[in-house]
Amino acid sequence: MLKSKLHRVRVTHAELHYEGSCAIDLDLLEAADIREYEQIQIYNINNGARFTTYAIAAQRGSGLISVNGAAAHKAAPGDLVIIASYAQYSELELARYQPKLVYVDAKNRIVDQRNAIPVQAAG
Repeated sequence: MLKSKLHRVRVTHAELHYEGSCAIDLDLLEAADIREYEQIQIYNINNGARFTTYAIAAQRGSGLISVNGAAAHKAAPGDLVIIASYAQYSELELARYQPKLVYVDAKNRIVDQRNAIPVQAAG
């Protein structure tokens, strides 16, 4: 199940010669309940690339989203990405399940947090 997502965050850095991972502003990590070194999926809205890496903490309040190592080939500064984490839940846990959905502005500052995606009318 989707545990959490950071929706349409903007990549601020792509560091090819870094050990790896994705550095994420600590405020965003905490809001999305993503732990440092937790596996994450990144979906690049600009180019369609999808890849797996792990999260590391960046300075709180910095708005930093740095895609590092080999993954830097899949995202560039300015790209919009969705960062998602997933978890397995028991049937009992699913009765109380609510994902953490975090929405940001153009500077990766939190503007909204929800536990569900609004239903969209067919159009």
